[in-house]
Amino acid sequence: MENLVDSIKKIFTDENLELLIGFEKGTLPLCATPCFIESADAADRLIFDFTCHNNLAKYLNDEKKRKGNTRKVGIIAKGCDARAIIHLIAEEQFERENVVVIGVPCEGVIDPSKLRKTLKGKEITEYKVNGDRIKLIGNDFELELDRAKLLSDSCLTCRYPNAPQHDHFIGEKAEPLTVNDEYAAVIEFDGKSAEKRWAYFEKEFAKCIRCYACRNACPMCYCEECFVDRNTPQWIGKSNDLTDTMIFHIIRVLHTAGRCVDCGACARACPLDIDIRLLGKRVEKEVMERFDFTAGLDFETKPAMAAFDENDKDEFIM
Repeated sequence: MENLVDSIKKIFTDENLELLIGFEKGTLPLCATPCFIESADAADRLIFDFTCHNNLAKYLNDEKKRKGNTRKVGIIAKGCDARAIIHLIAEEQFERENVVVIGVPCEGVIDPSKLRKTLKGKEITEYKVNGDRIKLIGNDFELELDRAKLLSDSCLTCRYPNAPQHDHFIGEKAEPLTVNDEYAAVIEFDGKSAEKRWAYFEKEFAKCIRCYACRNACPMCYCEECFVDRNTPQWIGKSNDLTDTMIFHIIRVLHTAGRCVDCGACARACPLDIDIRLLGKRVEKEVMERFDFTAGLDFETKPAMAAFDENDKDEFIM
């Protein structure tokens, strides 16, 4: 992105930042890596493009665990990152004055699982981008395709490619990639019988090896001790027994209800390509319909599960 480095250097100095969380070039093609800089001069390392697929809000949580809520931190934020940051501040996890949100326009990010499926075991050494096309180059092959075929599913239905609220914004704001109904897959899934829906989730989560990559990538999973790690009392078993695995995923999605910003970080982190996002999207739709609430749009609005309105739908009460 043009002017990224110069803009960050100025912001770092003007805002008196003590840390900036951003991205730098990774060791593998098409995979940027989070980086942490503590001086304006170090900003030369920074990049931002479609290879920056992590949700950096997760590292804001890690900074709090290491240093407390004391340092003034700047964070480069695409739309979903910014929504996560906004929601975390609304949950009073951070002091607003200690977090400087630096918005950048996002045109979608690479999904590593789609890249793996496309390469079929082949290794790329470089890539070239020409508009909406991308050429993957390896030692014994070249493959050119539409870049959209490698983008995260969450990007393809994203309504907020830019930070809804921010302190600074670098570049020109991006337009959403598509106008598809973001809940189309959920609506189609709801049309199936309860037996078929349950069978689908059993099949998907049976692949789970309980590595917790989904939890570790999620900015909303910031508990000091996760319920699955507790021993006194022990809530669920530690093995990959299907019942325990299903309980983990169901409780995790309930814990993120009204808080998930659909960044897709959990699905991209999963080494088994489990369809984690569908269940979360189903709960997100429920929250939208019941409470008219979308997570991470402003710093002041209380989260849906932390507020009471006597007009909330209550037909579930017996």
